[in-house]
Amino acid sequence: MAELIARDALVLIRRAWSGDAGHIGDVFLAARAGMTYLPRLHSDEETRAWITDIMLPASQVWVAELHGEIAGFAGLRSGWLDHLYVTPAAQGRGIGTALLGHARNTHPHVLDLYVFQQNDGARRLYERHGFVLVEERDGSGNEENLPDAHYRWRGTGTPDAS
Repeated sequence: MAELIARDALVLIRRAWSGDAGHIGDVFLAARAGMTYLPRLHSDEETRAWITDIMLPASQVWVAELHGEIAGFAGLRSGWLDHLYVTPAAQGRGIGTALLGHARNTHPHVLDLYVFQQNDGARRLYERHGFVLVEERDGSGNEENLPDAHYRWRGTGTPDAS
């Protein structure tokens, strides 16, 4: 086990708590800063307040730790994966895959999500893990007003109901 940790091969997924809000904010802001197509709608302070006061209390939030540091998180609510973010420095290490796997295990029948159409890396991740495109939208359904895509994953043995 110590060897896996030393090689960055072991990611710990755990339930977030209110004391994680600052680190989750760091991940969120760093990941979105790399998405240059996103408009900046809120200050860092407003974003951090939203995470603390709205997202954490209203969602199941799971964090991924690498070497004891939060490197990513996933937010789930009512069968939807509302958020999955990994810090740019930790991308490509299986953290997104681990968080996605945990989200599917938490919702083993059906899991839906929206992703910006321009987020090619995330779309490839979701498709690689069995998510299927349901529809593409023009952006009128999100705060950023950017085209997005609705994806759905169905667990094995899940009845086909839309």
